[in-house]
Amino acid sequence: MNIIIVDDEEFIRLGLAKIMSRMSLPINVVGSHANGRDALTHVLELAPDALDLLITDIKMPMMDGLKLIEQVREARRDLPIAVLSGYGEFEYARLAMRMGVKDYLLKPVDTAQLHELLASVHQGTAAESGAAEDGLAEGEERDHYAVEELKRILNAEYNKNFELEQLAKTVGMSASYISRLFRNRTGLTLTDYVIGLRMEKAKQFLTDHPHLRNYEISQLVGYFDPVYFNKLFKRTFGMTPKEYKEKHHS
Repeated sequence: MNIIIVDDEEFIRLGLAKIMSRMSLPINVVGSHANGRDALTHVLELAPDALDLLITDIKMPMMDGLKLIEQVREARRDLPIAVLSGYGEFEYARLAMRMGVKDYLLKPVDTAQLHELLASVHQGTAAESGAAEDGLAEGEERDHYAVEELKRILNAEYNKNFELEQLAKTVGMSASYISRLFRNRTGLTLTDYVIGLRMEKAKQFLTDHPHLRNYEISQLVGYFDPVYFNKLFKRTFGMTPKEYKEKHHS
C-alpha cells in the first residue's frame, strides 16, 4: 500500500511514517512533501495503481491542502485522501470532507484511528470518493464532525464549566443525542473527557511550574475545591499532586 504524506512540519511527516512502520500492514511511504505543489507534481508523475492513499495537511505554503485536493481530484477522482487538521481548522476540514476526502485526522493523530483508516484503504471496504450518496453516509459525516467540534471546544475551554445545552446548540444537536454520540465515539462521557483534559493539564503545571501551590493549580484547571482536585488526580495517576511533584523534582 503506497502512501504520500504532505505537511509543512517535518516532524509530523516523520512521526506519521514511524507510526505506520510499526503497524502490521503492508505500508510503503513513497513520498513526503512540505507543500501541496510538490505533492501534486509527485502524484501526477505516478501511475494510477502506484498510489493508494494521500494524507495531507490543510494549511501549507505554496499550495494549501484544499487546492491540492481539488487538483488531485481532477486527475485521480478515485484516489483515497485523508486530511490532517489542527484544532481551530474545523471549517477547512468540513470543506475538505465535502470535496470527497475519505477521513479527517485531528492532530495529534490518534494511532487507532489512523490504523482504522489504513486498514480500510488496504481492504478496499470504503471507497467513497465524492459526496455522501445517502442519508446514512451524510449522518455519519455530521456525527463525526460534531464529535471533533466538541473535542475542540472542550480542549480550548477545559478550565471552564461547560453547559451541555450550550454545547448541543453549538453543534446543532440535542443534549441527549450528543451525550450518547460522544460516549459511543470516544468511550468516555463528556464529563470524564473533561476530567482527563484537566488532569493532564494539572500534571503539566506540576512539571513545568513547580513553584505553583496545589490550590493554585486546582483553580487553573477549573476546580475551586482542592480536596476534590486531589482525589481526582490520585484516582487518575495513582498519586497525589504533592507526590507527583516530589517524584519529578526530587
